[in-house]
Amino acid sequence: MAVNLSKGGRVSLSKEAPGLSKILVGLGWDTNSSDTGAEFDLDASAFLLGASGKVENEKNFVFYNNLTSADGSVVHTGDNRTGEGEGDDEAIKIDLSKISPNVKEIDIVVTIHEANARRQNFGMVKNSFMRIVDERSGKEIARYDLEEDFSTETAVSFGKIYFKDNEWRFAANGSGFKEGLAGFCKQFGLSV
Repeated sequence: MAVNLSKGGRVSLSKEAPGLSKILVGLGWDTNSSDTGAEFDLDASAFLLGASGKVENEKNFVFYNNLTSADGSVVHTGDNRTGEGEGDDEAIKIDLSKISPNVKEIDIVVTIHEANARRQNFGMVKNSFMRIVDERSGKEIARYDLEEDFSTETAVSFGKIYFKDNEWRFAANGSGFKEGLAGFCKQFGLSV
């Protein structure tokens, strides 16, 4: 059974799934009907960070326009522009055995595309979640259901995957940001 986390919660993926090498990060959400008149397009991204807390190679910013990291360890499965249907709306596959030793953590974020122009925010999004699945067995290892109402935020850091004390871990962040994807890029050392 999966470990259900709340904001700030942490879990050892290595202990929950011994021998873990490949994971799928599934992200899902539903949008509330809104009077903005525009369709929602939410996007998942992964930032592979070095010891400095910054992206050291632009190819280590994995998103809808760059689907694979520099070392090939992180692969975005593609942009879902509607978010309709049950289950994962977007997914990112991570091969833990291929991650460069220079990468210390992988931050997973979700942003609303053109949020300001469309007058949209995460207060209009419900049932948001992030889950970690053992790709080999299909077993869900950990899950984080976002429960906060981010009524002014256009981007959310869902969580991070990192290596510490010789094991892979996941931490649920649940932090909202008003600056969208550009704000994350600046925070992680990328020019926009």
